[in-house]
Amino acid sequence: MADAEYTMHSFKPLLNKLVQTPEYFSPEDLKLALNHLFTPDTVHPAQIGSFLTALHVNRVERRPESLTAAAAVLRERALKAAVQDAEGDFIVDIVGTGGDGYNLFNVSTTAAIVAAGAGARVIKHGSRASTSSSGSADLLESLDCVFTAPTPGEPTPLPRIPFTFILAPHYHPALAAIAPYRKALPFRTMFNVLGPLINPARPRGMVLGVAEREIGATFAHSLQDGGVERALVVCGCEKLDEISCAGPTWAWELKDGKVIETTITPDMFGVPVHPLRTVAGGSPQENAETFKTLLTSGNNLPESLIPVLDFVLINASALLVVAGLAKDYKEGTQLARESVTSGKAWDALDTFRKAGRKAVGGTITRYNSTTYNWHSEVVDYIQTTIYEVDVIGKMTCVN
Repeated sequence: MADAEYTMHSFKPLLNKLVQTPEYFSPEDLKLALNHLFTPDTVHPAQIGSFLTALHVNRVERRPESLTAAAAVLRERALKAAVQDAEGDFIVDIVGTGGDGYNLFNVSTTAAIVAAGAGARVIKHGSRASTSSSGSADLLESLDCVFTAPTPGEPTPLPRIPFTFILAPHYHPALAAIAPYRKALPFRTMFNVLGPLINPARPRGMVLGVAEREIGATFAHSLQDGGVERALVVCGCEKLDEISCAGPTWAWELKDGKVIETTITPDMFGVPVHPLRTVAGGSPQENAETFKTLLTSGNNLPESLIPVLDFVLINASALLVVAGLAKDYKEGTQLARESVTSGKAWDALDTFRKAGRKAVGGTITRYNSTTYNWHSEVVDYIQTTIYEVDVIGKMTCVN
């Protein structure tokens, strides 16, 4: 069905089916409805609000097949990424759905970089803060990283470097159509949690944090349906969307085509328990300072930051196990620690930072031949090319 064939009237039967008989609302119905929503000037605002509410109230958005269907539509409409050596590398990502209400240090972003320093190829898909003070993009920008917007119709090349970050709003302009309506609703919709399922790099392995135990298995199966080969979906017993450093974590492991539910604890990683208050986060600038200290202190890390380091290590360890670089969590922790103390984690960040400056610098040269201070010009460039970041950045939850 072409976009021109989507109309307000063709949407009505889909909305009626969802409201009246939600048990018969199929994944194909959802795909068709979402294509209506993502086609500009097609669906009436009242219909959009009703549709999002019905998905939520009838819990259709909680079905694995619904998440898989929605992710497929968004991936189809997303701008494309051309990942260098995608077939030869086992690309991984680590991300959380958000909504846990905790304002902790950017553990998944830091863990991604640490795992990259230990040999994993990580392409992290994220955005700005939604439920915390500092999202992954906020932290990385505070570390002088820049993100290049893809060109519509032309796949964006992603070089073969240990760590890459791609900014979600750059790749998913379709979501701009419904962002104002989602923002007006008093509850989180399925689009708040879809971010981990729509990484344009199509990672083969993932560590995915959820804030509700009830949706852990759902996400594990949705990852499997989306083509992910190995994954660990986690939910800290405090309803934390990370592997908790404070106690047990519920986990759903996807491996060899099967999903197995289990529980993991800090001692399985060889680290002690730390209360969550010892790993609290701050502003992006404050978290960036903590990040720098963590990754540049070698073996002389201040004692006050040991809980934060251990928090990072256990999450990086899980990613290294998923990537196939560690046989168990203790070995993963050892590899992650070596990445930190050797400086290789910092090198992974620096490689990405230099690649971003080079890419954006080239883009700026095409638009303006005048010589500028690269940092101020990059800020201007990002502000003018980003797709309503302040609104859409709330769509995906990233730490």
